[in-house]
Amino acid sequence: MIKLPKLVLASGSPRRSEIMNSVGWEFTKDVPDIDESEREGENAETYVQRLAREKAEAVGASHPGEIVLAADTTVVLDDRIIGKPTDLPDARRMLEMLSGNWHEVLTGIAVMTNGTSTVGMQRTRVKFAPMNDAELDFLVAVGDPLDKAGAYAVQAQAALFIEGIEGDYWNVVGLPISLVYEMVGRVMHRE
Repeated sequence: MIKLPKLVLASGSPRRSEIMNSVGWEFTKDVPDIDESEREGENAETYVQRLAREKAEAVGASHPGEIVLAADTTVVLDDRIIGKPTDLPDARRMLEMLSGNWHEVLTGIAVMTNGTSTVGMQRTRVKFAPMNDAELDFLVAVGDPLDKAGAYAVQAQAALFIEGIEGDYWNVVGLPISLVYEMVGRVMHRE
């Protein structure tokens, strides 16, 4: 029988909480307040891993002795980071770019305890079917795009238009739980 250690989830994402709950992983939440701006010349891999580490460090300072889990997810199309939309027209612009194309979803993961962190990343490829104006309008209107990288949730209305996924589905939802399990195991064996 395995025992999943209680974690401090450094995230306000309801999707990450749902994934943790769905596998029966006990956690408390402490939402970090950090600047999520991209740095000059920073690539997507470095960006998501840096943000995950910074979130873990921000929360870890007030949770000594506990295991802190932080994550950051972004969408990448043609080597360009596509974050969360600023408004509904921006969401539509993002979805138009994704329409008919493959893109990548990258999630940086940081697991931290007692000031020591381990950082990793999961990469998943996703293909949207070509979408017409009515379909794009539908996704913007009912897909709740504003707090999601790439302006879509794979587990909601966007599923109607997903032609393919290569890699970890849970990564696209927002938390590659298998990678989290592996990383927490590594941290626990170091203690």
